[in-house]
Amino acid sequence: MKHDDKKKVFKKFGIHEKDTGSAKVQVALLTTRINELTGHLKTHPNDQHSRRGLLLMVGKRRKHLQYLGGKSKEDYEKLITDLDLRK
Repeated sequence: MKHDDKKKVFKKFGIHEKDTGSAKVQVALLTTRINELTGHLKTHPNDQHSRRGLLLMVGKRRKHLQYLGGKSKEDYEKLITDLDLRK
């Protein structure tokens, strides 16, 4: 992921432009990285190290989403629809 791509995610999902740590930003960053790795694994199906990294990122994203769902249901549902996750 390029630095410019990260800045776009920070602007779109962050509270302010330099917000890098909120749960919404973390979920958005993990989602973009997960999508990139999914494409990589389609062309390189035997890359087990990348597959493990992908599974770890999916677990982290799930934990962030659980936290956000317990904290603010509206933010959780808006983020799910913006990132096109589930439902």
